[in-house]
Amino acid sequence: MAEDQMQLQRHELKYLISEAVAVEIRQFIASFLEIDEFGATRPDLSYPVHSLYLDSPLLVTYWHTINGNKNRYKLRIRFYDDRPDSPVFLEIKRRMNDAILKQRGALKRQFIGSFMNGQLPEASMIASRDPKQMGAVMRFHELMQKHQARPTAHVSYMREAWISPHDNSVRVTMDRNVLCGPEFTTDFKAEVNDPVCVFGKKVVLELKFTGRFPNWFRELAQSFGLMQCSAAKYADGIALKGERFFSDPISSASPTSDSLIMRDKRVAELGRDQSDSPQSPLKE
Repeated sequence: MAEDQMQLQRHELKYLISEAVAVEIRQFIASFLEIDEFGATRPDLSYPVHSLYLDSPLLVTYWHTINGNKNRYKLRIRFYDDRPDSPVFLEIKRRMNDAILKQRGALKRQFIGSFMNGQLPEASMIASRDPKQMGAVMRFHELMQKHQARPTAHVSYMREAWISPHDNSVRVTMDRNVLCGPEFTTDFKAEVNDPVCVFGKKVVLELKFTGRFPNWFRELAQSFGLMQCSAAKYADGIALKGERFFSDPISSASPTSDSLIMRDKRVAELGRDQSDSPQSPLKE
């Protein structure tokens, strides 16, 4: 199993850019970073990423994002293909004020059914010998049980990732064709059911760093006139398609008027024509 390059604590700056600007930014950042090994040999230097988001029947974590809660988290299961022998990665993505903290543990795919049904994880179920990953899986299980979280949405996209050649302190990603659709199973199929293309033809640029803010990030933003924005793939996907496709109609509660205003504002800020969006789901 390849070494996990995930940054456990970092800051993220997000931007929505055109494809033409993305190509120019690629040339700019190539002077500072190198292409991620997973995309180096692929067309467009990009590899597929799939995330199965878990949420409560009331979509608690979704509404926390819509409301802009300072301290919030998401539960997701990330996978990169639909091969039954590939592990899946249980991730807790937590926002604490302006910092992003992540816990991640790899689970053997054949055990995901029993895990989702409440079985406590055992060492034989973990796809890594790193003891921190067992801790992450245990914490994921605890939060999943606390919120009665279940599969809610499948988000997929093509990721172009650039990393520091020296360490994992700086990372730049560009995500294209971000799709979001309802998903209530753990089949981990590559296709997204009845998706909405969340950002249309726009590319999601993320500048990620730990520790000191890189000076060349400022030069990058100034050179290309970048304007920082929100780009929450899961929350924006649900908001665009409609909560009714993802929530439990029996146990769902009416959100507050303030929450609905925040949701509608978020949808309006995407400001794009859905008819110009690529609609075909990603396929391996």
